[in-house]
Amino acid sequence: MGQLDGKVAFITGAARGQGRSHALRLAQEGADIIGVDLCEQVGTVRYAMSTPEDLAETAKLVEDLDRRIVTRQADVRDLGALQAAFDAGIAELGRVDIVLANAGIANQVGGEPDDEERGWQDVIDINLTGVYHTVKAAAPRMIEQGDGGAIVLTSSTQGLSGRGGDGGGAYSGYAAAKHGVVGLMRSFAHWLAPHNIRVNTVHPTGVNTPMVVNPQLEAWMNENPEKGDALANLLPVEMVEAVDISNAILYLVSDAGRYVSGVTLPVDAGFSAK
Repeated sequence: MGQLDGKVAFITGAARGQGRSHALRLAQEGADIIGVDLCEQVGTVRYAMSTPEDLAETAKLVEDLDRRIVTRQADVRDLGALQAAFDAGIAELGRVDIVLANAGIANQVGGEPDDEERGWQDVIDINLTGVYHTVKAAAPRMIEQGDGGAIVLTSSTQGLSGRGGDGGGAYSGYAAAKHGVVGLMRSFAHWLAPHNIRVNTVHPTGVNTPMVVNPQLEAWMNENPEKGDALANLLPVEMVEAVDISNAILYLVSDAGRYVSGVTLPVDAGFSAK
């Protein structure tokens, strides 16, 4: 018996990184998955983003755990497309119990000066408005079911602190969006509490995923060594693993966290205490 037997989780950014890890960890505990990802490059993002092949690999790994999964390519900036992807999953899997608004970008690396405004807008549109769209697409179904549920929005240590920030539009946009996610969480927690739907945020430090471990970010850190000190963890680890975030999310969405709502949970190797 798994902790999530009979549950269905809707996960954005599921093709790789944290999203794939969350899909696999929840599937290990018995959940079926609706997995969505853009699987295209965003112009202001300098590292290579996920591909359709990545999303197919997530599907295979979930199926290897003897769980069902429905995957669709959709842009969280496009509410209509995201709603269609969610509805396709519901048509096949029948319900939704867990929502993980995980999709996000980090686009503060490189680019021309005229990219700054576009970078700001892209990161706000994906990391903040995309989270709003994710909940907007799924919450009405959760309310209609009448069985409660759990929603986790992925913020960041930058949603609790401005450490390492500067005047650059994209970087400041990242911090602003991740702070905004906390505001959404608190608003949603009030809205959905009467329906026994819990809403929380998780706040990772640097995670060992392609969004963080890539040549573009490495070059940027070498050019800006002061950022390394500003973004360092309290514990003697450079970054955490995706499964560390997945395990925290498992607690928040399982019965173990049944009375936890409206909290900002850091999984940050002490970053927030430093």
